[in-house]
Amino acid sequence: MVSDNVADLIATFRQLPTAKASFATKYVNRHLLDLDPAGRTRIRFSVMPDRDAQALDIRTSRVAERIAAVDDFVEAGYEVHLNLSPVVLRDGWAEDWTTLLRQLDDTLSPAAKRQAAAEVILLTHNRDLHEVNLGWHPRGEELLWRPDLQQPKRSGNGQDNVRYRDDVKRAGSSGCGR
Repeated sequence: MVSDNVADLIATFRQLPTAKASFATKYVNRHLLDLDPAGRTRIRFSVMPDRDAQALDIRTSRVAERIAAVDDFVEAGYEVHLNLSPVVLRDGWAEDWTTLLRQLDDTLSPAAKRQAAAEVILLTHNRDLHEVNLGWHPRGEELLWRPDLQQPKRSGNGQDNVRYRDDVKRAGSSGCGR
């Protein structure tokens, strides 16, 4: 919404028969519905259970609004996928994700379901981002920064991150403590 870059990219990829634009978002920009992506742009709406979104997804479109927008974007010619992320392991996480998946099933049209794909992403975090977040959103960090449950991980780009320990992932909700 700040510039015409997204509209320009959608127009460019509309003309490229062997390439597709793809971007993830937590914001529903309905101005994109006025463009003609001609099936050459994929939007990946990030969704998570409402309980997590209330603590983590501030200054974004509400998850229900993102889900409600999927059918409109499919009808407008976009390929729409879902990023189910981040999966935050805490007490009640599995039940909350079950509720979200049922909401998706109850809300999305058959056309949206036929073309949809999803990626499930367990929480990955890093100390630098943790320090930044402490300055502007410390409440969210209570869920994200859990050294008692996390282990170091070197990402593909060389960044030092943390992720849930293997035993924590195997155990699922037991022992998550929050």
